[in-house]
Amino acid sequence: MVRTPTLAGRVAAVTGAGRGIGRAHAVHLATLGAAVVVNDVGSSMAGEGADASPANEVVAEIIAGGGRAVANGDDVSSFAGGERIVQCAIDAFGRIDILVNNAGIVSAGTLATVTEADLLRLFAVHCIGSIATARAALPFMLAQSHGRIVNTVSEAALDTRFTAGVAYGGAKGAVWAATIAMAAEVAGTGVTVNAISPGARTRMNEAMLAAAGTAAALGPEHIARVVALLVADDAGDINGAVVHAAGGAIREYQVARSGDTALVARLLGAAPAE
Repeated sequence: MVRTPTLAGRVAAVTGAGRGIGRAHAVHLATLGAAVVVNDVGSSMAGEGADASPANEVVAEIIAGGGRAVANGDDVSSFAGGERIVQCAIDAFGRIDILVNNAGIVSAGTLATVTEADLLRLFAVHCIGSIATARAALPFMLAQSHGRIVNTVSEAALDTRFTAGVAYGGAKGAVWAATIAMAAEVAGTGVTVNAISPGARTRMNEAMLAAAGTAAALGPEHIARVVALLVADDAGDINGAVVHAAGGAIREYQVARSGDTALVARLLGAAPAE
């Protein structure tokens, strides 16, 4: 059973919070006592168009439940957009303690079919968006010696079983690397940077999960509960972690360099050590 922290008095900004996992983050953080900036452009899965209603509906839901929230429709894919999202938190609630970078779009283009426009758009939303908002939030967090940043990565970056195209996988891999770099930069300051790799039902994969019969078991609420643990006040010693959450389970990704293997032996032209 995942424990439940309290976030009373904290202020959170969640990007891409109008639907799916982002909505679950915003609602759950508000339930735990945080005031929430619900950021969502309201675009299609490919990043096209805009619609303010998803963010407004989440805000209405939070307020109806006794929480505090404001909607924000700024685009995360530029430094200027990231600054406006963070400033929205400052203007509405006077501070920012928590940043959850969830906004994302998808393109299934292969190496042979991906366009430059697709690649730039995905890297802008996923990678620039995560860096832009974190960059804008960091001075406020450092000034109060407290902050929690959670980026969103994907197994599509590392595991060929889950590939979603070179642009999406590449963009998520960049966020993974950026998370590790950010965490090293803020170590010891009271600010932490971690990442969540979610396995949950979203607009991007709902049809696939329904066909596999696993949609019901992969609701986004579990992901939100795990993120709440990463942003809790007592999680200050968790920094630079990448956590996978899916179907009620939690696992930590660990990177390890191998010793002698068959591949190493082949490259060296020698037999592997026993």
